Amino acid sequence: MKTTSALLIVDVQNDFCPGGGLPVPEGDRVVPVLNHYMALFGERKLPIFASRDWHPATTSHFRDYGGIWPVHCVQGSEGARFHRDLALPEDVIVITKGMDPSRDDYSAFQAVTDDGVRFSVVLKELGIRKLYVGGLATDYCVKESVLDGLRHGLAVALLEDAVRGVDLKPGDSASAIDEMVTAGAERMNFSQLQADPPS
Repeated sequence: MKTTSALLIVDVQNDFCPGGGLPVPEGDRVVPVLNHYMALFGERKLPIFASRDWHPATTSHFRDYGGIWPVHCVQGSEGARFHRDLALPEDVIVITKGMDPSRDDYSAFQAVTDDGVRFSVVLKELGIRKLYVGGLATDYCVKESVLDGLRHGLAVALLEDAVRGVDLKPGDSASAIDEMVTAGAERMNFSQLQADPPS
């Protein structure tokens, strides 16, 4: 069977979950849902990607250095690790972003593999044409990843039951979902994916 679909898990790291440096409200609620998605993709032997923020300690968008965000996801810290209950498979492809201290990367399409290959290049090499996206946060990294996926000519499904938003302003997440759908993303939940499995 030719692989054309992949799952992208965006930034489900300790610092974005309750108790972390920049917690997304109820961010840990996505973990069991994403585990179900990973099991389904794993059964079908489809690629699973997990993006992560991996910031230098002196990153310019931290408040300590004039930015707007509290310190979070510092390279090698416990906060930067994936949530302990996230059941990432052994063959997960980890992609890393936010390593430039002068730039605030949101999109997974700004990330690279451990070998330094850009996410978009890996998708092309694997023949991926549809990307299923869940994770944190709906109104920032998830939104930018979905929009960039569409810009790269991919079909993109937003896994609505597996995202949570920051909501700095009330309604930010709802607006982000509207923006993604207007741009061409498909809204999907786990029951729908079970009924029409990826291939």
